[in-house]
Amino acid sequence: MDIDILLVLQAFREGVGGCLTEFFSKLTWFGEMNVVLIIMGLLYWCVSKQIGTYLLMGWSANRIVNGLLKVAACTYRPWIRDARIIPEQNALEAATGYSFPSGHSMNAASLFGGLAIRRDMRRGLRVLMWIILCLIAFSRIFLGVHTPQDIVVGAIAGVLVMFLTGKLCQWLESNPSKDMLVAVIGVGIAIAVAIFSAVKPYPADYDADGKLLVDGLKMANDTFKAVGWMGAFMVGWVLERRFVKFTTDVTMQERFLRLTGGLLGYYVIYLIINPLIKAAIPGFAGTITTCFLQMFYIVFLFPLAMARFGSNSKGDIAG
Repeated sequence: MDIDILLVLQAFREGVGGCLTEFFSKLTWFGEMNVVLIIMGLLYWCVSKQIGTYLLMGWSANRIVNGLLKVAACTYRPWIRDARIIPEQNALEAATGYSFPSGHSMNAASLFGGLAIRRDMRRGLRVLMWIILCLIAFSRIFLGVHTPQDIVVGAIAGVLVMFLTGKLCQWLESNPSKDMLVAVIGVGIAIAVAIFSAVKPYPADYDADGKLLVDGLKMANDTFKAVGWMGAFMVGWVLERRFVKFTTDVTMQERFLRLTGGLLGYYVIYLIINPLIKAAIPGFAGTITTCFLQMFYIVFLFPLAMARFGSNSKGDIAG
């Protein structure tokens, strides 16, 4: 059934030309890991520390859940399962790892779904967030890189994780001293997922020429990224709560400086420092290290710089 639906969408995509393909190719970009991470970081630095913390915590958990499910199910991509499926070439670069569940759908569920389920958001904005989430998820099957099952499970699981994260954040407001316990459990889960992904057996299927169809350990790379992000969030979150305590109750000028300075620092790490780290530390260790640095910069290092060198008045306008 999944493949049949993809074949119908593929025929429609080819029949109407490139207009819708271009639209969904642009839209799917908002479900990519680094794009979602940057947007959440900007909200965390410049708009609302409370909402940003909730989104980053939920996204980190979603990446772990997605990575664990991917390596547990080991579901091949649609074009590997059926040669009739011809995905859009410009969507293949971001189609990493196994197919089930959709990482883009879970990313979109973390950001847009996470905002949509907040009761303190305006109704019209919440409806818009739901629409964007559905469109991003649909873009993955329209472009031929996921099946309907992948996106439905990804979106539902992603929203469920955000709901539970919201409940956890509410509990922490009443039990602030329990942050260390939450962090230890989070880091422990990340380590357990890393060990499981590294030692589990992966399917080894070959084509007619004797070539391995899918390298399981290579597909697990996204899971190791999630381990780095989750570990960094938990460590950086506790350190910021205990020693930095920055606020988003600042002037518009300060917000603009945070936006530009934060983005500049992030891209220095992403485009310069991380490639050097990957060259020096190959394999999964390098993947975990670079992703740890990305998240640790967002959650702790840049807030530390903001608190030391920028204005940091008490309070938080948006929460």
